[in-house]
Amino acid sequence: MTTALYDDIADWYEDYATVGSGPYMDRVRSVLAELLGPGPGRCLDLCCGTGAHAAELSRLGWTPIGVDLSAGQLRHARARLPVARADATALPLADGTVPAAVCVLAHTDMPDYPAAITEAARVLAPGGRLVHVGVHPCFCGAFADRSEPERIVIDGGYAERERTFRSWNSAGVRARVGAWHLPLADLLTAVAAAGLVLDRVVESGSGRIPDVLALQTHRPR
Repeated sequence: MTTALYDDIADWYEDYATVGSGPYMDRVRSVLAELLGPGPGRCLDLCCGTGAHAAELSRLGWTPIGVDLSAGQLRHARARLPVARADATALPLADGTVPAAVCVLAHTDMPDYPAAITEAARVLAPGGRLVHVGVHPCFCGAFADRSEPERIVIDGGYAERERTFRSWNSAGVRARVGAWHLPLADLLTAVAAAGLVLDRVVESGSGRIPDVLALQTHRPR
């Protein structure tokens, strides 16, 4: 089982996700709602963390269920949705049993996100939808200095896939838990390899350079 990264900072992250990053999280949830659409049915919140997005899933008419590896984060999540502690690459769900799944701002926390996509595709019902919302692979990461709002400086590290604690923001999440980078080509290849069909791609940013990339995919019937 992969090591949980957030246990030691779970209380800090609860405050960060619910209070400290309000405008950013509002934008993330807006993109999530646009691509996921209305329920009903169960929606798997993959790597649900503290359950910060459960209310949005419920608002859309879904019944959220969460899976995360961090026991510390699940302490907060249990008040918001039913949860199980499990690795995203070994989900405690039967094949084809959930009509929808989402993964929000979590892919850089996993050393093998393509395996998690494959596992999510396994538990999706035929016609079921998987929505990925994450930091933009091309413009966010240790290789990208975003300290100036109107421009971004990219160095030569885009192709590096190993975990790193390098970050332009010394007070942010990545400086605390690190991140695995997944280049855009690897992300799209993982979707295709899992047998999912890509329906829509959305880029979002507070300025002229996007910091969020979201994918709407589905499992063929």
